[in-house]
Amino acid sequence: MKPNRSIPSSTVIPVLIYPDVRAAVAWLGAAFGFVERVRIGEDHRAQLGFGDGAVIVGDTRKDRRPPRPGEVTHSVTVRVEDARAHCEQARAHGARIVMEPTDFEYGERQYTAEDLAGHQWTFSETLADIAPEEWGGQTVSVG
Repeated sequence: MKPNRSIPSSTVIPVLIYPDVRAAVAWLGAAFGFVERVRIGEDHRAQLGFGDGAVIVGDTRKDRRPPRPGEVTHSVTVRVEDARAHCEQARAHGARIVMEPTDFEYGERQYTAEDLAGHQWTFSETLADIAPEEWGGQTVSVG
């Protein structure tokens, strides 16, 4: 792909809707460690980065809205170095912890948190390199 400084370099970029873009940017930075890279208007959109990943925070307008209470329409998974420490940072900034850090047979320690607008995030720490066949999965393609 050609580089373009006006869009994150990640191949897949979720766009999440928040009622207050600036508050979301500040909160996602403090609670989860995201870094703002591009601001579009004062409260329209922002591009955030985390490692080699990215997310776009968008405002509400027309048919765009954040999840309603009690509704889970999606989840974003982010890989981190230390899930337990990350969970405590998120909790300290008011994230609702939906699932405490849990070790899974597929070699990951994960926790799930809900942010200030109700979006769910799963943060995953790799504990070991486990072949999918070892826990009941199936490798379909490599790459």
